[in-house]
Amino acid sequence: MEGISDLLHGFSVVLSWTNFFYMLVGIILGVIIGVLPGLGGANGVAILLPLTFSMPPTSAIILLSCIYWGALFGGAITSILFNIPGEPWSVATTFDGHPMAQKGQAGEALTAAFTSSFIGALFAVIVITLAAPLVASFALQFGPAEKFSVFFLAFCSFVGMGKEPPAKTIAAMMLGFALAAVGTDTVTGSLRLTFGSTELLSGFDFLVAVIGLFGIGEILLTMEEGLSFRGKAAAINPAVVWQTWRGLPRHWMTMLRSCLIGCWMGITPAGATPASFMSYGIAKRSSRNGGKFGTGEIEGVIAPETAAHAAGTSALLPMLALGVPGSPTAAVLLGGLLIWGLQPGPLLFVEQKDFVWGLIASMYLGNIVGLAVVLTMVPVFAAILRVPFGIIAPIILVICAIGAYTVHNNSFDVIMMLVFGVVGYFFKKCNYPLAPLVLAIVLGDRAEEAFRQSLLISQGSVSIFWSSGLVSTIMALGLVALFWPAISNLLARLFRQRSPA
Repeated sequence: MEGISDLLHGFSVVLSWTNFFYMLVGIILGVIIGVLPGLGGANGVAILLPLTFSMPPTSAIILLSCIYWGALFGGAITSILFNIPGEPWSVATTFDGHPMAQKGQAGEALTAAFTSSFIGALFAVIVITLAAPLVASFALQFGPAEKFSVFFLAFCSFVGMGKEPPAKTIAAMMLGFALAAVGTDTVTGSLRLTFGSTELLSGFDFLVAVIGLFGIGEILLTMEEGLSFRGKAAAINPAVVWQTWRGLPRHWMTMLRSCLIGCWMGITPAGATPASFMSYGIAKRSSRNGGKFGTGEIEGVIAPETAAHAAGTSALLPMLALGVPGSPTAAVLLGGLLIWGLQPGPLLFVEQKDFVWGLIASMYLGNIVGLAVVLTMVPVFAAILRVPFGIIAPIILVICAIGAYTVHNNSFDVIMMLVFGVVGYFFKKCNYPLAPLVLAIVLGDRAEEAFRQSLLISQGSVSIFWSSGLVSTIMALGLVALFWPAISNLLARLFRQRSPA
């Protein structure tokens, strides 16, 4: 009952005129960001984060999270109409979405994509709602050792369970740890890696790094590729929507399976992109029409869109509950919480109920509003792609520079933004993951502080990380996640040896 009353209070927070306005603006901006292939949810949130500094934290998180929901919706528009994935997780949607558009079924494909996305998000929000009270009751059990074990689990999960090669993930993470160490030591107060530079006394600002890595890096890569937009026109009318909705219940098993896959991938650091591909592949193997996948099968649109939205939404649960982001966008939002003076983690559910439940309520309403917006305004959003990218790119670069400068009103931050942009560009060109780098920049200081506090408590003994059932379990899960590729291969070999020939 307490969780229900908290959720109802969260709806009262969201339904204020100010927060509802921010929700609507966030959805529209997010769809535009999702439509433009040079941006994306994480990039858009990073670029617009400085605009929220003067806003109340609840309004700020509603605006930024709704930008993310809108980007998830918007990625389907370019995938289906133009065969250009607006987001990485929209690649799988192009396999059947664009063939449907070529056959004159663009309205059906878009309706199925938007509705599936809404169902996936709704499923994930229900999971978050049910899990939140359990997290709140769990909150007071976390000391320095438990906090470090959670960070350890997050780092190990990215290495062992991510889609990138472990060596590249570790390299990106090590660079992030080095960048996080620059500045003043939080325990001793001594300076580290500043090389006599006064600008580096406070270290590298997370926001400047993220704007460069995501915003500038993606724009440089997109400019190199020289995108041109040619696609199909589409309009959605009530008859098409109703006809598509009547057929969706036949695919309830695909939706349920995709919801479960998406939630699992979102809570773990795998993210929306592998969730969409995995869901598409399993749907293709399980469907009676699997042989028709790739030729315009509506089930091939439903599966990836449901999983991607479920993963994108559920990624916020570990970020809020444990301070561990489950996706690059969640990592950016985690940095926003720190900037707003909020401490992510279990105590957030106890000390900042208005913030947490306002965000959860906005997930329900934001996705409802998002579904209505995209169903009624598809032609408008598709028309954005008619604007030459040569005009859009400079505007985005200027917005990035303004955002970086406003962090400390310092031109040095603009220079560092450009440096990080080049780093992000080469990371993308060499297929190095950015998410572990961002994770290490955000959590590096906090993990080091928790580790050193734990050793001070135990007088230098690492046995403190195995001193209780809770911390031992989390550390053990971290080791399992770290060595999961080897464990899964071993289990597969044992299974093949025991199975009859």
